[in-house]
Parts: sequence; C-alpha cells; structure tokens
Amino acid sequence: MSSESGIDPEFDPDANYCAYTDYESGETVEALPATGEESTGTERAVWDALYGIDDPEMPISIVDLGLIYGITVDDGHARVDMTLTYTGCPARDMLQETVRKRVAAIESIDEAELRLVWSPEWTVEMVTERGKEDLREFGLSI
Repeated sequence: MSSESGIDPEFDPDANYCAYTDYESGETVEALPATGEESTGTERAVWDALYGIDDPEMPISIVDLGLIYGITVDDGHARVDMTLTYTGCPARDMLQETVRKRVAAIESIDEAELRLVWSPEWTVEMVTERGKEDLREFGLSI
C-alpha cells in the first residue's frame, strides 16, 4: 500500500532488509585506501597475502581495489576488516573464504578473522593508483 508520497508507510529506513547481509558498521576510516605500506613482520605478510587475491571479475588485487579497510595482528591472531563493492556481491562467500584461508596459511598466524563492514561505504575513489592503472589496462575507464 502506498501513501500519497509514493513511499510505503510500512517502510522502515533503519531496517535491515537484505537477509543475506550482516549490517556491521566499521570505524570511520580516514586514510583509505589502506595499503599496509608501512607494515612490517607478520602484518606485512598478511598484507602480502591479501595483495595476492584478485577480484574474481577483473585482474586487480582486492587491496588495490580498496576493499581492505585495515588489519590488526596480535599474538598469532589476525583480523582483516574488509568491505565489498556492494552488499549483494555474488563473490561474497568466495572472497571471504579466500581471505580467511590465505591469512590463516601464514606461519605465524594461529587464527584468522574476517570482519565484513559496510562503513564507510566503498566508492571508486578508494581504488589505489596502481589499481586504477590495472583497471585501465583491463579496458575500464577510470
């Protein structure tokens, strides 16, 4: 049933309508894209593992695509904060599983956790300069 404004009066703009999506908010990240540029040791190994994972639809690292918002490594536990280009991404499960497996495979990591977040929302501005070059080589205008 619609109101005069055309908006369903039953619609709740604060509701989580997609049952497939966990709506967990991350911290506001000021310095995106996160690249791990200054990282060392085990944290560097985690970044390197993530750089080795390409988006399934185009030849670009998920780091260069701007999907990784941050990494924390503490006493054998690694947590990756990651987003997707949109909430209904068909590669969601595959990407999450790949990230967990690659990070868990690092010798000094005992436990790999992935936290999928939607805040801040991903935009094309989060793509690194290298990522933009890769996308242009792939034939996309960016």
